[in-house]
Amino acid sequence: MTRRLFRILAALGLAAGLSGFAAPALAEKRVALVVGNNDYKNVPKLLKAVNDARTMGDTLKQLGFSVMVAENQSRQQFSETLLAFDKAIEPGDTAFFFYAGHGFEIAGQNYLLPTDVPAATEGQEELVRDASILADRIVERLQNKKARTSILVFDACRNNPFERKGTRAVAGAGGLAPMTQLPEGVFSVFSAGPRQTALDRLSNDDANPNSVFTRTFAKELLKPGENLVQVAQRTRRAVSELADTVKHRQVPVYFDQMVDDVFLSGLAKDAVADAVARSDDPPPTKLAALPPVSVPKMPKEETLNAPIASFSRHNGGWSVTFSFADPTLGISWRMAGQSDFRETGFIDTLDPRTRKRMPNPSIELPPDAVAGTIEVRYVDQSGDMQGPFPIRFDPEAALIRDQRKILDMTSTSWLSFREFNGLLVYYTHLVSYRCAIREVRIGVDTAVPNQVLKMPPCDMRDPSAVSAGMPLYMKLAPSTKSVSVELTYRDGSVSEIKSFRSANRSNN
Repeated sequence: MTRRLFRILAALGLAAGLSGFAAPALAEKRVALVVGNNDYKNVPKLLKAVNDARTMGDTLKQLGFSVMVAENQSRQQFSETLLAFDKAIEPGDTAFFFYAGHGFEIAGQNYLLPTDVPAATEGQEELVRDASILADRIVERLQNKKARTSILVFDACRNNPFERKGTRAVAGAGGLAPMTQLPEGVFSVFSAGPRQTALDRLSNDDANPNSVFTRTFAKELLKPGENLVQVAQRTRRAVSELADTVKHRQVPVYFDQMVDDVFLSGLAKDAVADAVARSDDPPPTKLAALPPVSVPKMPKEETLNAPIASFSRHNGGWSVTFSFADPTLGISWRMAGQSDFRETGFIDTLDPRTRKRMPNPSIELPPDAVAGTIEVRYVDQSGDMQGPFPIRFDPEAALIRDQRKILDMTSTSWLSFREFNGLLVYYTHLVSYRCAIREVRIGVDTAVPNQVLKMPPCDMRDPSAVSAGMPLYMKLAPSTKSVSVELTYRDGSVSEIKSFRSANRSNN
């Protein structure tokens, strides 16, 4: 079987890249597949995708990954390459998938186009689906292999490859759809936001062999002390600024379902020194270099009941609610570095599983609580103490996540109309949750939001406050029929465009 696999890979030009996988794989290793497609047969060729894959391959090797580099993949080759990647991954590994080439979104799903994808026209979306690789399926495969950390990077946000002069193309405006429903342990990065296209170069004189995104992202990955979120944020900022120099809008986006901070290039020196000072044991060597913390011996895997925490900001501070999969008889917590655990107490409800009072799953933190680690432990149904389990508390990230969730659930309330000496459109709701928003764009009597609505700055001390003097409405022409709205969130992702009709107005 091994010889047959290598014959296949030799035909693909991958055998050398897989030499590190020939020996039995060790648990918690780093494996990567990078794919670059330039030489398309039926849609426009690309210039830099192969170079981007090679650059990412070299970068990931420096970070300790065993790397496969696959170039100019047909549909069958792509499938065989993914099969080889599957076989290289074992439970607990970190898996990194990078793709540069044409990508296309159909009905909210992203497809990676092999080099032999047919030149489809209007109404032939099924041809594209059948001939391409579904991005969500790659996520599923990594989940099935029980990878501990899965990182997917797509430098594929280009123009519609099916557009032809004088023909009607498969519907699509270029770019890829956001991947918001990711399972736990998955982190994805896109070289541009929804409906945006990514730049290969900044000008005709730009001799850099890599796309604007890849040249930036590869450098950020190698900087020590940056976790994945910081790498994505700094890449987004740098790429956006470069694109601005040529009056192009390109804001990379990322989608984070990681439970812990993940560092690929090691911790910052200060963080390592601090961790060593707080522990008699050397920092644990984890596959994805998770920040070391002082944690007692963990329970056996089959009894592990690590909690998930949700954070909610209110006028009095923070509410933190812990969720456990299994019954608990008591819960206690402390901020890391403090000596005493505090019991959460009980609520006046019986847990039908234990026939005892249910422990209070919530705690309160002050409004000025700083970033840190909450340590949670619990008493299981057998009466044994489990944990403590570290939960990272980042006030700014928690606030943005909480407010974005509220905005998503209340999208019908973003705007409201009122007749008073003309027509007024109120956006008080957006102001109340402005800390989750980077930019608001609106369109008056058009479905395309084409102007920026300026928002007040976010005040972390009182994020929902609406104070006197804040602009809360705009005056529009009485003949206005509708207003469209699009939000760009702080993480770079973009909302659906919502349309509000002025006919639904109040006369109060």
